Amino acid sequence: MQVILKKDVQNLGEAGDIINVKDGYARNFLLPQAFAEIATEGALQNREQNLARIKAKQEKLHAEALAKAEQIEKIGKLELSAKAGESGKLFGTITTKKLAEELLAKAGIEVDRKTITLNAPINKIGEYTMLIKLTSKVKCELAVVVTASEVVKESIEEPETTESSEEA
Repeated sequence: MQVILKKDVQNLGEAGDIINVKDGYARNFLLPQAFAEIATEGALQNREQNLARIKAKQEKLHAEALAKAEQIEKIGKLELSAKAGESGKLFGTITTKKLAEELLAKAGIEVDRKTITLNAPINKIGEYTMLIKLTSKVKCELAVVVTASEVVKESIEEPETTESSEEA
């Protein structure tokens, strides 16, 4: 099925592109999500008229993404602190949602959590790298340093053994 993309779709194309996809993918995902429309004769003519507007919008989004990427790179490192055990293991995991909230709180930069990719799960104290995909062409990396806000002593308690002496 031939469709015209209304929005950028990762690994598929950019807004305004005419692509061939399987019927089920178009009917079940692209069309209901309003990512695309069926490439009818009228839609193709409409696309030609709107192509300049689409390209201008893409250039504006690209410029905004470049400015945001520059702001993110100026931060250098995002420092977080979390409750951890003596071995350095965190109580819980720092998620992409938490990272997006910290970026907004500390630097005033709003980033969608879905655009953040981590090189490894953040579940120990240390330094990590997160990749932020602002658009399909604009990506930036940011170092995340996790420190312990509170170190909790890990004690392994052995259960008391109850000796029962039965006298018969």
